[in-house]
Amino acid sequence: MSGEQAAFAEFRESLARLAADAPANDMTDEVRADRARATFMARLDRQTAIDLDTCIHCGMCAEACHFYIATNDERFTPAWKVDPLRRFYRREVSPMRIFNRLFTKKVDADDLREWRELVYDACTGCGRCDMMCPIGINISSAIAIMREGIAAAGLVPDELAALQREQQEKNTVFGVGIDELRSLVSELSAKGADIPIDKPSAEILALTTAVEIRLFPESIAATAKIMNKVGADWTLATGAFEATNLGLISGDRGTRVEALKRISDQARAIGARTVVVPESGHAYQALRWEAANDLGESLPFDVLAISEFIAAQVEKGTLQLKAGNGLSSVAYHDPCRLARHGGVFDEPRAVLAAMGLDVRETESNRRENLCCGGGCGEYAIGHSAPIRQKAFELKRHELDHTDADAVVTGCNNCRINLMTGAANSGWEGKVVSLAETVAENLAE
Repeated sequence: MSGEQAAFAEFRESLARLAADAPANDMTDEVRADRARATFMARLDRQTAIDLDTCIHCGMCAEACHFYIATNDERFTPAWKVDPLRRFYRREVSPMRIFNRLFTKKVDADDLREWRELVYDACTGCGRCDMMCPIGINISSAIAIMREGIAAAGLVPDELAALQREQQEKNTVFGVGIDELRSLVSELSAKGADIPIDKPSAEILALTTAVEIRLFPESIAATAKIMNKVGADWTLATGAFEATNLGLISGDRGTRVEALKRISDQARAIGARTVVVPESGHAYQALRWEAANDLGESLPFDVLAISEFIAAQVEKGTLQLKAGNGLSSVAYHDPCRLARHGGVFDEPRAVLAAMGLDVRETESNRRENLCCGGGCGEYAIGHSAPIRQKAFELKRHELDHTDADAVVTGCNNCRINLMTGAANSGWEGKVVSLAETVAENLAE
């Protein structure tokens, strides 16, 4: 067993132990329902109200959802996943609320328990339903409000609740904190990597994740190699190195904002003009598209995914790439949060082409790409494994038809779920990181 395989096996075992660390919650059902309804009220805005009112229940969103496609279970229709929020809106907010209360059931704790499966186990927030909706309803945004309501009611799946509490209370994720970061940097430095840490000032603040530190340390070495190759003034910072945002994943707004503020404050402290997010789709969305609204102020720095940073350097000519890494053809898997939500489509493909690789597209790709099935914390939820595997099989089918040497992705959550699906099914497809592939093929 290789070092990566051993680390992956240990990581999967640690996921299986997460539920045991979930915090106890003894709220009464009345309190749970009250807290969820208060959250719905606080988070409902005009656009969401319009979306809830204008949905015509055509079913197009079902045909967009990888979980519905994989199971043909009508409960997984995205529009149905927000039914408690829709009922709350009709009873408590809509212009017809007095009349609607006569025949619209009040949202209670049993509803929240039932819908927990639908919005956590059977939704990755991939946004494909938004794109397929014929009238442009933002269903994934409403599902995110559902998560917040269920989180306020103390009903987050145990695995995510454990991770969210860990980040909030200990500022660690998967047991990875400052000491683990320093230890890995020391280990990688001994192998020749030049990784600056805690520089008092730098133009670029680079982030990493606990997943990279525990499972994919070569991604950190790859980032360092690329940054140093282009002569970047950059640093990792022990004060804010973790890009993972468990608040966004679990639905806990306090943890979400706190994680974003930590990064923003650190970037300001060192005068960073750019924050580079590692291969993590949800972390990119949280910082690039949500942070300014969540923090209530404009960010004084740009946010780039590592794939965007690499592509910009290739385009400028400051990063020269070569061919010859043992691959001749690759299929690129578009991470939902990075691509469909963030618009990062062409950059990774341009980088792969610059290495002379034959980029083969899966049947669904770019904006229409099928989710891997493991995003937004899905890969950590133990009881969602069966449906997650079915979603993976959809992606596996598409990848097999490309006959490519490997699948490349720019998100480690996607990488984990593809690797997990492969391990569960005996699939022999090779899954690789974009950043690592680039670092292996830097021109002299």
